[in-house]
Amino acid sequence: MSEAARGRLVVATHNKGKLREMAELLAPHGFDCVSAGELGLPEPEETGATFIANAELKARAAARGSGHRALADDSGLIVEALGGKPGIHSARWADPTGGPAAGGGRDFRRAMERVNRELDANPDRRAYFISVLSLAWPDGGVKSFEGRVHGTLVWPPRGDRGFGYDPMFMPSGYNQTFGEMDPDLKHRISHRAVAFRKLADAGFR
Repeated sequence: MSEAARGRLVVATHNKGKLREMAELLAPHGFDCVSAGELGLPEPEETGATFIANAELKARAAARGSGHRALADDSGLIVEALGGKPGIHSARWADPTGGPAAGGGRDFRRAMERVNRELDANPDRRAYFISVLSLAWPDGGVKSFEGRVHGTLVWPPRGDRGFGYDPMFMPSGYNQTFGEMDPDLKHRISHRAVAFRKLADAGFR
């Protein structure tokens, strides 16, 4: 384990599912992980028009607020027959009001129902997950990496593992949704895992 991979790393999220997945990816690299939520850092408003803009915004805010390196993820579901929706608004589709969630009240069953309803009888169920991971330093430096995984959407949702849209997404080449899949397998093939491998190959300096 290199010295560059030691020390505290802030995971810029208030989402427990995302924190758990990120911590598992980071575990082999020897980081002492803590979430932005645990540190009491506010969630910045995601004003970016792209995944990379929002990931970098969140990473820089957490790095400045904590004084430590911070890793942020911005990810979402892209449904081809819906013109790329929900896209960067994937989490908002789970908010009760369609806007920023208060108190962590996101309901992804509601979001999945909306995706299925908007698809209606459309036979084109192709979709992909995209993840951008941004690693930021307190001085404002940042580097970002993108990962994707393609698949199809199923209905009704299957499985109670994972989080977000996982129960309705079946990756290409597999017969289980991310909601059914063993976490170890998901961590090897997911969009977040692809982005993380690029980050790890580049190093944490």
